[in-house]
Amino acid sequence: MQEKQEKNQKNREKKPFNVKLFYRRTALIIYDVISIIFASYMAVMIRYEFRPDEVPEHFLAPINQFLVLNILLTLCIFYFFRMYHSLWAFAGETELQNLVMAGVASTVVNSVGLQFFKTAGQPVPRSYYFLYMFVLISMIFASRFSYRFLRSHKHKLQNKKNVISVMVIGAGEAGNVIIKEIVNSNFSTMVIKCIIDDDKEKWGKYIQGIRVTGGRDKIVESADIYDIDEIIVAMPAISRSEMRQILEICKETNCKLRSLPGMYQLVNGEVNVSKLRDVEVEDLLGRDPISVDLDSILGYVQNKTVLVTGGGGSIGSELCRQIASHKPGQLVILDIYENNVYDIQQELKTKYPELKMTVLIASVRNTNRMNWIFEKYRPDIVYHAAAHKHVPLMEDSPNEAVKNNVFGTWKTVQAAAFYGVKKFVLISTDKAVNPTNIMGASKRICEMIIQTFNNHYETEFVAVRFGNVLGSNGSVIPLFRKQIMAGGPVTVTHPDIIRYFMTIPEAVSLVLQAGAYAKGGEIFVLDMGEPVKILDLAENLIRLSGYRVGEDIKIEFTGLRPGEKLYEELLMDEEGMKETANKLIHVGRPIEIDEMRFFAQLKKLKEESKNESGDIRPLIHEIVPTYHYKSEEGAGS
Repeated sequence: MQEKQEKNQKNREKKPFNVKLFYRRTALIIYDVISIIFASYMAVMIRYEFRPDEVPEHFLAPINQFLVLNILLTLCIFYFFRMYHSLWAFAGETELQNLVMAGVASTVVNSVGLQFFKTAGQPVPRSYYFLYMFVLISMIFASRFSYRFLRSHKHKLQNKKNVISVMVIGAGEAGNVIIKEIVNSNFSTMVIKCIIDDDKEKWGKYIQGIRVTGGRDKIVESADIYDIDEIIVAMPAISRSEMRQILEICKETNCKLRSLPGMYQLVNGEVNVSKLRDVEVEDLLGRDPISVDLDSILGYVQNKTVLVTGGGGSIGSELCRQIASHKPGQLVILDIYENNVYDIQQELKTKYPELKMTVLIASVRNTNRMNWIFEKYRPDIVYHAAAHKHVPLMEDSPNEAVKNNVFGTWKTVQAAAFYGVKKFVLISTDKAVNPTNIMGASKRICEMIIQTFNNHYETEFVAVRFGNVLGSNGSVIPLFRKQIMAGGPVTVTHPDIIRYFMTIPEAVSLVLQAGAYAKGGEIFVLDMGEPVKILDLAENLIRLSGYRVGEDIKIEFTGLRPGEKLYEELLMDEEGMKETANKLIHVGRPIEIDEMRFFAQLKKLKEESKNESGDIRPLIHEIVPTYHYKSEEGAGS
């Protein structure tokens, strides 16, 4: 039985005979034999200026006598240097080096061998060996690299029939790699028509046969002249602000825009067409990535047990990623929705195999469950990201917003205080400032809860307030993309509506650093940069997708949704604001709260929401006087 298995194994390992490869190698060997013969006699002919009658017999005799042996030895040398194994269609620098070394080795063998066959003590002229080497290498180079040349020429002819005309911005190393891959690809549907670079030394010169037409001032003109369909920005090292300037020019062309993700692809040698991505709206914000003091974060997270509620959401999952990278003692991830939390669990398992991680399915509204979790795992730090955040949905279900956001936070805070959590960080929102919607008002109550508890327990309770994050669940950008893919229209609530935006990793890194600054009771406010008009965002996204605003994709204004306002604020007037060591993180002064009255109101609010009150808004207004709403009959959860 074992012998049979071994026999089957050998049969499987036996490779089928490749007829095409056999013929190709045989042809190369025959060509090489001819090349060696030709080089041997051509070297003498060149030495005597192509006058065969003047070639002395004592020079030809050793060449004739050593020729057969020279052929055999040279073929062995060629075999050693892989002249019959390389894929010459993709030959590069390594293959060229091998070819030259094989030619040199053959010349050395030839020079030694001819010494044994020299006639009457007369050596072959010294120039013969250099001429032999030159002719032989030239012949072998022609055979090996001609296929690559013909293949490249064939691709260029094919590319002329391709339908996508491309402009490449950036004539550096990254641009060269991208251009080379597109030009040489069998499967490319793109043909590069021109290159743009701000370096004047490169203007008028060629890369892979494609002309550098000028600097960024030539982008629009060149796009028109060459009828460009797509623009590739191959400049991974430039700053966000410079990228924005270039993209602002590119938007005028109505071409689709793509770019390399970043500098690390160039460093790691990962620059290729597959790494290209569509230019995102984030690239147009014109702000360089926010830097944080990672050491201060590491200092208070390292070796600690950290609990993240809502760990499967967009903010919660990024919190888990960044906390995991700072070497916590244990990371406990809690969420009610198993699909999202499963995804982050698998991601962290792969990326941080040594991480001690626990994933729990639980609702922050379940008192007994939360108490059990805090008693069992005894977290040192809690990031409370679990919340209902979608403004229009919460307007339709206000009681659910209160149950989850207000009393979910209440129960989590109670457990944290009772079980001795050292630091509790509430993820809040700019919508908590002068709220016009239930979601914002509920988060303002959450801030009041943590500030009240901070007065009575050793736990440092703080809140971090920031605006919209790009790409988060419920963000406007994914909606715009879906509408564009469907052919439009793109819906914008109001032409003048503005919002603050930050990327998820930036917001979370600042949340972590704010937690490091926390002393208790503060409301930290993140500097979100300049506000962005949602209309501009929609128009940019349409243009970046390669469409014309109003012609290919229309924009429709639908009116402000319930609870929505034209602009968001980050701090209430009475809070005041001061800077921290990080200029992008500010801290507001705690507001005095009548705690007895506040707790009585919370008790009543709990009863009203539990009893599915028809309109809970007036009671919320009593708790949060800055909350303003439109009275609606029949509103309920």
